[in-house]
This record gives sequence, structure tokens and C-alpha cells, in this order.
Amino acid sequence: MSEVWKPSVTVAAIVTRQNGDQEEFLMIEETTKDGLKINQAAGHLDPNESLVQAVIRETLEETAHDFEPEALVGTYMSKFISPNSGKEVTYLRFAFCGKAVAQQDRPLDKGILRAMWMSYEDILACQEHHRSPLVLQCLQDYLAGQRAPLALMYTHPSVLTK
Repeated sequence: MSEVWKPSVTVAAIVTRQNGDQEEFLMIEETTKDGLKINQAAGHLDPNESLVQAVIRETLEETAHDFEPEALVGTYMSKFISPNSGKEVTYLRFAFCGKAVAQQDRPLDKGILRAMWMSYEDILACQEHHRSPLVLQCLQDYLAGQRAPLALMYTHPSVLTK
């Protein structure tokens, strides 16, 4: 019997704030097997949770900010091949936009060095440090006004049962 191929399902949060007349994005700096990387708050979908629950959880764990998703920016697929190990993974990413509603006093996830607010220009200037090409693509789609209502994200109750 052959093995069934499955992409790795992830979520990402595009969190914004206004700093004067400039929009800033909440980003994280994290350690990976391939060095220091910049990413949105992002991570894997866990068992027994919806995609919306996953992005709220990941944002809190990685930035210590409560996140209120407002829309789905897009779905993205990308293949990643680690330059160090040669391991190949295909990611299916669901990117949400929304706002930070509160900051908690709590430690960040293991491997997350810091959460930071960055301008689009600053993010553009450090592309070689992005966790994947999807970091910039999600931001560009957000800035282009791409949005889908959260109502498109249906989760059957059977998924939420432990």
C-alpha cells in the first residue's frame, strides 16, 4: 500500500496597527534549523480546532497578543526544501487579517525570540530572512485589499470533539 501525501496545514495572522500615518505589522523573529527567520504569527492546525481557533491560539502563543480575526486574506500553497537537511514539505497556509485587542503578560513560544511591529518597507527590505515566500505574498494580498468573509470558513462540530 502506498503512503498518502498530505500537505502541512498552517495558519498565519496579519495583525496591523497605525503608528501615526504609517501602518505597521506585528511580526515575529524566530530561531529555526535554518537560522533566524521573520514571519507573521503562524503555526500548525492542531487536532480538535477550527482554522479560526488555530490562528487565535498561534497569535497569542507567538506574540502574547489576543487576536481578533476579521477576514480571510487567502489560502496559499508552497513547497519548502530545507537548505540544511534537504527535507521537503508542502504547506497549505490560511492567512487571516485582524486586530490585536490586548497584550498579555506571558512568555512567548519556544523558539520565538521576539514579537515586533514593522513597516511594510522594513519587511520588504529583509526578504532573505523571511520564513517563506508566503510571508510577503500574504502581506501584498492584504495591502491589495484581498478579503473573504470568515463565514466562508465552516467547521463541522465533529472536528471540535475530543
